[in-house]
Amino acid sequence: MKFNLSEITELIRFRRTIYPEQYSERKVHKEQIELILNNALWAPTHGNTQPWRFKVFMNEGRTQLSEFLGKTYGEIIPDDKQSALKRSKLEKRPLMASAVIAVCLKRQESEKIAEIEEIEAVACAVQNMHLTCTAYGLGGFWSTPSLIYHEKMNAFLNLDPKDKCLGLFYIGYPSIEWPSGQRRPLEYMTEWIDEK
Repeated sequence: MKFNLSEITELIRFRRTIYPEQYSERKVHKEQIELILNNALWAPTHGNTQPWRFKVFMNEGRTQLSEFLGKTYGEIIPDDKQSALKRSKLEKRPLMASAVIAVCLKRQESEKIAEIEEIEAVACAVQNMHLTCTAYGLGGFWSTPSLIYHEKMNAFLNLDPKDKCLGLFYIGYPSIEWPSGQRRPLEYMTEWIDEK
């Protein structure tokens, strides 16, 4: 076997969502982010369109993101539906992370490949990011607040109208013990069709 399957299996099963509130002040280096993103580039992609695009907010860039998220929440969410807690989280989380990556979809000009398949490719890229974070011992959190799909987000990220932000991926060193996890057994999730 070319790779150690038991180590790969352990890495996959060790991956967890760790929230920015659970990060320490220890900084993640730019070189680590570069490797995380380089691994993202190797996700499967139908037609090799490579639809993923990344906008990385570090240092003072996190403040810009924080201010944009808070302001935009106040502008696009009706007053009677706003939550002070949600707005506060949107504003504080970028400042708690070492880096926040806006994970975006660059729509193919010809639209030959179905959009859902491009979204699936970007999701695979996010999994590669998350697994690389896990290998580094970094916490990762893929956040999808509803405002990321708004045209204001496209304008903020300088995306074309057909493009989309598909999430904010937060990265930081955990200040907590690595969480345990569980999954339902395979037999609850799988149907084997093997008739002759």
